Amino acid sequence: MLDTSAFLAGLNPFVSGEEQITTPKVMQEVKTNSLIQLRLRTALKHGILTVKIPSMDSLAEVNVAANKVGDSFFLSDTDKQILAVAQELKMSGYQPKIVTDDYSIQNVATQLKIEFCSLATLGIRSILIWVRYCPACYREYAPEYNLKECAICGTKLKRKVKSNPEKGTS
Repeated sequence: MLDTSAFLAGLNPFVSGEEQITTPKVMQEVKTNSLIQLRLRTALKHGILTVKIPSMDSLAEVNVAANKVGDSFFLSDTDKQILAVAQELKMSGYQPKIVTDDYSIQNVATQLKIEFCSLATLGIRSILIWVRYCPACYREYAPEYNLKECAICGTKLKRKVKSNPEKGTS
């Protein structure tokens, strides 16, 4: 599974001998870079790269996992597509690996027990449970809260690690 960040980091689809899959949203995001777009079109033409659309069910599973770790607000539709297709592959008996430098994708992938590898960053080491909060009045918000500002005082929300299950912090 190839995320936009993999292509932006310079991944060439022709280098790997493994089947490579991406999503329509990733294809849209790389349209602004003509070299990457040329590589992708050529890889598609030669059957090296496949574009898959995720099902609504797998997108719903991704949303549940993202809410559980507090990353739903930070995932784009593109990120959700990548995770959903990887989840479908996993449920079909494959062992997908997402190539991404996006920490929110990595966090949700870990929650879904999907492997990932990063190209330009170290990547996460364990699941992080995030909470969004107001730094002025300290109110905490649920992962599904879609606004950027506090409903009480209007201050821009921040996020912090609520807990790390492997380290037992909270």
